[in-house]
Amino acid sequence: MNEPHPLSRIAEAVGGALHMPLGDGPVVDLLLDTRRSQVQPDTLFVALRGERHDGHRFLHELVARGVRNALVSEPPPPALHDRLNTIVVPDTLDALQRLAAWHRGHFHGPVVGITGSNGKTVVKEWLAQLLGREEHIARSPGSWNSQVGVPLSVWGLHRGHTMGIFEAGISRPGEMARLRPIIRPTIGVFTSLGPAHGENFPDEGTKAREKLELFRDAQVLVYPGDIAPLHAAVKSLGLDRHLLTRTWSREGSAFVHLLREERVEGGLRLTIGHGADDFAVQLPFDDHASVANAMTCITLLLHLGRTPAWVQERLPQLHAVAMRLELLDGVNGSLLINDAYSNDTASLAIALDHLAAHATDRERVVVLGDIHDSGEAQDVLYGRVAGLLRRAGVERLLGVGPRIAAHAALFGGRARFFPGAEDLLRGVAPEELRDAAVLVKGARSLGLERVVERWQRQVHGTVLEIDLDAVRHNLNHFRGLLRPGTGVLAMVKAFGYGSGATELARLFAYERVDMLGVAYADEGIALRQDGITLPILVMNPEPVPQEVLHRFRLEAVVYDLRSLEAAIDHARSHADAPPVHLKIDTGMHRLGFDPGHLDTVITALRRAPFLRVATVFSHLAASEDPAHDAFTREQLARFNAAADRLEAVLAGRPTRHIANSAGISRFPEAHLDLVRPGIGLHGVGHDAAETALLRPAARLRTTIAQVKAVPPGDSVGYGRRHRVQAAQRIAVLPIGYADGLFRSLGHGVGHVLVHGRRAPFTGSICMDMCMVDVTDIPCAPGDAVTVFGPGRPLEDHARDMGTIPYEALTAISQRVKRVFVHG
Repeated sequence: MNEPHPLSRIAEAVGGALHMPLGDGPVVDLLLDTRRSQVQPDTLFVALRGERHDGHRFLHELVARGVRNALVSEPPPPALHDRLNTIVVPDTLDALQRLAAWHRGHFHGPVVGITGSNGKTVVKEWLAQLLGREEHIARSPGSWNSQVGVPLSVWGLHRGHTMGIFEAGISRPGEMARLRPIIRPTIGVFTSLGPAHGENFPDEGTKAREKLELFRDAQVLVYPGDIAPLHAAVKSLGLDRHLLTRTWSREGSAFVHLLREERVEGGLRLTIGHGADDFAVQLPFDDHASVANAMTCITLLLHLGRTPAWVQERLPQLHAVAMRLELLDGVNGSLLINDAYSNDTASLAIALDHLAAHATDRERVVVLGDIHDSGEAQDVLYGRVAGLLRRAGVERLLGVGPRIAAHAALFGGRARFFPGAEDLLRGVAPEELRDAAVLVKGARSLGLERVVERWQRQVHGTVLEIDLDAVRHNLNHFRGLLRPGTGVLAMVKAFGYGSGATELARLFAYERVDMLGVAYADEGIALRQDGITLPILVMNPEPVPQEVLHRFRLEAVVYDLRSLEAAIDHARSHADAPPVHLKIDTGMHRLGFDPGHLDTVITALRRAPFLRVATVFSHLAASEDPAHDAFTREQLARFNAAADRLEAVLAGRPTRHIANSAGISRFPEAHLDLVRPGIGLHGVGHDAAETALLRPAARLRTTIAQVKAVPPGDSVGYGRRHRVQAAQRIAVLPIGYADGLFRSLGHGVGHVLVHGRRAPFTGSICMDMCMVDVTDIPCAPGDAVTVFGPGRPLEDHARDMGTIPYEALTAISQRVKRVFVHG
């Protein structure tokens, strides 16, 4: 359990002005995200301010939910004066960081600080796997390594822990100096140095020196000695003189020397030199990054006094780090949230927040396995777990394992317990999960992934993976370009650009966008039936009666006199009719009123003062293309002139919007009242520079169904269009043109990635399958294949198809399973 600190002591620690009408009391939890489902009286809300958010706006809501304490940068409204304890400081982020640094000072055990360009989270999690049986470890949940994530992570450190492991990431100079006193590592680990997050650093050496600021007060530094800019930065800062350096190397002498790497069944055998002895360990992975991460762990473990024999025993037990939660379609209409890889109270709290965000009106069910190695008394631990479940609104618990079952009395009447995963599968009929939101949470050793496999809806093996955290990042990128007060209408048309409209809509609702945009009414109806309550704008025409739009609270576009008269007729007899949106054709020549012929429209609007007009909008035709900037500005001028004329006859000023993704980035004058990001939310910018600032949200992956050798002279595929010249190995993939691969990709035009290596399409693309050349790539049936995603950008895949990213995404058929992940 987190250390309780009296509110008065916290005020002293951060140097704030304390107003305490509710009396002093312990603070256990910190709250930053007002959307979090779990709020309790011993929580301190930290009201952060940013370019696009201000936590102070939610004080009334939080007090109503039970928050008693807040760290603020301005006094609360008079109505809250006697209902809320406050600590007033000039800067709440700075105060949060100082609070975490003060809290860190109460812990006197070893703390490992990890930084680097890549591998931070994997190294942290692998160290926890390797040491978890001997040490009670506090560690960063997930990838919490930012200016906000680090203090929240360190806040979880308490006197019951025997070790802390925290990661720190930076993206600009000066940030690490703020994180150093919070983590205050006794042992430093630098994993790698590469191009990630390098846009604000002139060169690798500068970036290395900035990251090394974390270790100025450390006692030991572990790092790969073969990275020349990193090694030079260590020396230039004098770190090699005042702390103990522990390097590993492939190329020369070091504390640990990697002598050989040999491929064996199930991974690699690493031969390692340490001191006077050589020893071999088996690593259950065979990629370059895993070798580097494992060597970092081995170097630290040997420094800590673990023997080569200890390392030889533990290393083969490493398992892959699940970097994200998966959202899956389950049987009988259920929604599965798969987190069946780790289990501790910190990650449980995060997973329960995801459950609350996605459950909407579904029943909330949690499958929860035993929690091992917590270091807490079992009754205290499971009492806390019961409180977390209760505050998250969990209605049913399915416990797995003897420890949680021994504390059944803490969980109430709707809890059932099972000795193991197979017992759960035998004891719970899939029908019991109908329409529920089910979180599956437990350590990998419990085998709860079998539960997920059995309960998920079985569909086509090819998967389109959508990273919801990437979509959130991209949304915040575009929000960061807007002036305060400009709203966001997030486009989820065409099945959310092929990515799945409902889950995207839930994310956008959670992120508090203002509206959603769909193409046709049936898309909006489906969102309403899935529980989406945000205003929904139906952009395109179709013969749907106004009564249907009204019933589902869908707001229609009015673009000609026929649609205007239909809306007026309906509103005349229905005072609660949804508002409409007037579209102006400013040069796209697709839909909309001609700005030069508005007199008839104005006359009709004057006759219908009861018609509510929510927005007036238009559509930019070429905002991404600098060659047409003059035309874009001409469109904007036409639009504003037409909107001014319409506004003169409307009751109240309607919202104006015209900017799409490229318009947001390139034309600040087009932001107006509301913007409509679309493809940009999926990581595609208007040019390469902006794309580099976004995160790709979609990854299309499949698996190898079969590998076969084809002798010279034989042919591959329909029509025998590919003739084998020299002996060739081909892999057959279960994806074809019915899944969204264009036939034009065949015959080497396009390619996929197998183990990170290019495998060109061979022969013609079939309806349900395709073949790729893997002659020089070691692979086997079941191995993963990337069609587009990391290492194979969507834009490149679309270019090979002879199209644009929009079409490449929306072409992916509905039989391809969508998996939504966080992380």
